[in-house]
Amino acid sequence: MRVLVADDERLLADTIAEGLRRSSMAVDVCYDGDAALERVAVNRYDVAVLDRDMPGHTGDEVCRNLAGADAGTRVLMLTAAAGIRDRVEGLGLGADDYLTKPFAFAELVARVQALGRRSAPAVPPVLEQHGVALDVARHAATRDGRPMSLSPKEFAVLHVLMRANGRVVSAEDLLEQAWDEFADPFTNAVRVTVMTLRKKLGQPAVIHTVPRAGYRIGAPE
Repeated sequence: MRVLVADDERLLADTIAEGLRRSSMAVDVCYDGDAALERVAVNRYDVAVLDRDMPGHTGDEVCRNLAGADAGTRVLMLTAAAGIRDRVEGLGLGADDYLTKPFAFAELVARVQALGRRSAPAVPPVLEQHGVALDVARHAATRDGRPMSLSPKEFAVLHVLMRANGRVVSAEDLLEQAWDEFADPFTNAVRVTVMTLRKKLGQPAVIHTVPRAGYRIGAPE
């Protein structure tokens, strides 16, 4: 899942981003509405976490832009305004969810995960394929009932592959969806992460390399 966090409270934005990354999300961060509009113009996000009151273009304007572009990005609005009228107004702009400050971080993570499941195409909270089960909300993975200890990036790559449901995912798409905007496009991080993930999944292999195309989850060969 790729997430944009936009909030002019830099410490809060960075803290949110770090926490979401620990839940295996790829997170880009910016601190004003102008930068947020630049990000959504060039990147596709599953979820955008927007502060309503940012300098430059407001979170409301960014939300309206996303809704008008029909980009499939789900929007979680953050604000200190807790009144019913404020929440109704925010939802009326096209936001999918609304969370008032201060908030419990566990609730924010749960809401972002729920919105990610609703992004197109919709996916169930627990993905199961070929003996592998991935519980995104609990950040847990098993192979034939055996718990696996995965790094955040390994979990994210496995999540992308399982969401593809057997379709081939290129290394470029994995890099875009499981890493943030600062990932080096020439890095071998995808290949190394897939290699370590295969070792942890064990035999028979379920992640297959498709020459000159990418990777896919499939039945053992």
